[in-house]
Amino acid sequence: MTRLLVTGVSGMLGANLALFAQTRGFEVLGWTNSHPLLNAPLETRCVDFRDPRILAEAFADAQAEMLINCAAQANVDAAEKQPEAAFRVNAEAAGELAKMAHGAGVPMIQVSTDAVFDGTRGDYRETDTPNPLNIYAKSKLAGERAVAEANPDATIARVVFYGWSLTGSRSLAEFFYNNLSAGKPVNGFTDMFFSPLYVGHLAETLLDMLQKRLSGIYHVFAPVSLSKYEFGVRLAREFDLDANLIRPISALDSDLPTRRSLNLSMNTEKLQAALGKPLPNQTEGLRALHADFDSGLRRKLLSFHH
Repeated sequence: MTRLLVTGVSGMLGANLALFAQTRGFEVLGWTNSHPLLNAPLETRCVDFRDPRILAEAFADAQAEMLINCAAQANVDAAEKQPEAAFRVNAEAAGELAKMAHGAGVPMIQVSTDAVFDGTRGDYRETDTPNPLNIYAKSKLAGERAVAEANPDATIARVVFYGWSLTGSRSLAEFFYNNLSAGKPVNGFTDMFFSPLYVGHLAETLLDMLQKRLSGIYHVFAPVSLSKYEFGVRLAREFDLDANLIRPISALDSDLPTRRSLNLSMNTEKLQAALGKPLPNQTEGLRALHADFDSGLRRKLLSFHH
């Protein structure tokens, strides 16, 4: 049984990935930071990424055979207020982990973000030049570079995703589902485009990438992009909720405190060629989100937090 270390296991991707990896026969060790998992069906450890010495000791103790680094300061507005903390977790610690994984011969995936691009044109490929607009995106790009320098064999997976989380309010899917199911009107941006994968599909794809020993940068997204407004409308239809509650507005008219990229449509041809199969589309993703809701995944994840 392969021992897989998943960092950031109390985050949405980390938690979903850990549970999915267990169904694929991995022995999973999950690292948390400030939010321990309650009653989780896997081994967990609290590791402070701010301290390089603690990080090194924890990695040595983990005896991991594979590593997926999901740990991040992913709150865009919080990163803007505390840039040093964001760079420590998203860049420096990622580089340290990459160096240790390389030294130990442990295959590694570093999870990055679509936000490394400025969103001026879209259809971004791995070879396009990044231009991050905010501290979060800048720190994640610095993390990509630190990982690539410390560990040329590592995979850098740029992602954006949605799904069910431990807090019940982390993803755009939860934002639309929570409000629409309560009959509350919400805004949907008509001019902000993205290519999100359902987190269950993302977990499966990351494990496929790890087992194929891919290295370098890959775009791990749904092959077709859509606006955030359109995403909300499709989710409403999938769950039989009232799509008329979603007000179509421009992101430029919103009160988002931190500057964000508008057109983050992504090109995934490189990854689909490497895997030899297509990536799941938006319809398949929303269907899987619904199926996992019906099977009790949302309740299960919430129980790890409360």
